[in-house]
Amino acid sequence: MRLRGKVVSGMGNFSYWIEKLEEHYYQKTGMHLYPGTLNVQLDEPFSLPPEVTRLEAEEYNGTVSVNLLPCLILGRRGFILRTDANEQGRGHHPKTIVEVATDVRLRDYFQLADGDQVEIEIQDY
Repeated sequence: MRLRGKVVSGMGNFSYWIEKLEEHYYQKTGMHLYPGTLNVQLDEPFSLPPEVTRLEAEEYNGTVSVNLLPCLILGRRGFILRTDANEQGRGHHPKTIVEVATDVRLRDYFQLADGDQVEIEIQDY
């Protein structure tokens, strides 16, 4: 499955959580994630498949659980991160926004700016 959309600015708060929960994310992904995500506004709403890796709130004594879906963005391995609230349509982002995390700052690595078109390939796992 391929998702297409354009790069948009985000709220900047996932960077705090990725950094704070770095070890938890590493255990789930096998990757040291850059403390920040790339927000992509999709052409169509996207719902997560039923089987995804999860970081449960109880695992870090928190209040928010996060879904982690393996993907490739512009050929680079990463993960779509989406909170349960966003998946249920009651969070900060509509279902047309996905946040992609990987081990580098994607904007710098691929010289991306708001409005640039990107393709995300959902990985089998």
